[in-house]
Amino acid sequence: MDRSFLKDKKRIVVKIGTSTITHEGTGSLNLEKLERLVRVLTDIRNQDKEIVVVSSGAIGAGRKALGIKERPKTLSVKQACAAVGQARLMMIYQKLFAEYNQVIAQILITKRIMLNEISLANAKNTFQELLKLGVIPIVNENDPISTDQIQEENFGDNDTLSANVAELVQADLLILLSDIDGLYSDDPRKNENARFISYVENIDDKLEAMAKGADTAFGTGGMTTKIAAAKLAGEAGVDMVIANGDDITNIRKILNGEEIGTLFRA
Repeated sequence: MDRSFLKDKKRIVVKIGTSTITHEGTGSLNLEKLERLVRVLTDIRNQDKEIVVVSSGAIGAGRKALGIKERPKTLSVKQACAAVGQARLMMIYQKLFAEYNQVIAQILITKRIMLNEISLANAKNTFQELLKLGVIPIVNENDPISTDQIQEENFGDNDTLSANVAELVQADLLILLSDIDGLYSDDPRKNENARFISYVENIDDKLEAMAKGADTAFGTGGMTTKIAAAKLAGEAGVDMVIANGDDITNIRKILNGEEIGTLFRA
């Protein structure tokens, strides 16, 4: 399918999964990839496009800072790691974006904000003003006080949150960067005959069942949560692409209309 229409997308939400910005073996932040990510995003912003980032990685960053080697299991330890990690993650983003004179903002969201009419309107106004001022907002769920994402695995490593944010800011496109090239008919790590699906027009029961088969154990978001995000985004009129975050330049390639990842039409 011709994807040249993606070149015209102006307001883009980019979701950065944990696996995209951490080292697989240690779970520590991958600073080289973060640097490349920041450079690519700033360059897109320099093309007069608007960028909103939904970033995972706070719990991992906090875990490293606190010297906790195992992935935390109890809710209170996860929340403590998130509290330390959010500050650490934003400090790194701030430092890297400042090298390119790009102003960023931090927005912490809870599920309650999305459900409360007044809070939702306030959040929408804040986003609109920041984007008007040329700022790149960096969004995360407020994990230290909210348990939705870190307690319920199916909330999905910010997948659902990114779709909610895309709807909130009335984005033109949502890009989910993951540890997989896109949607497959089965898990390609286990089944070499798994078929890659480049384009999805409608999400039906068959597709959702296929996604369950292709779930991965990385981060907290498997393919099921990504399909759920695609449904949410599609209903809000937002096109969505799932692509591999291993190559950060995939963001630029997608916006150039190249056939990267799986495209879900709104």
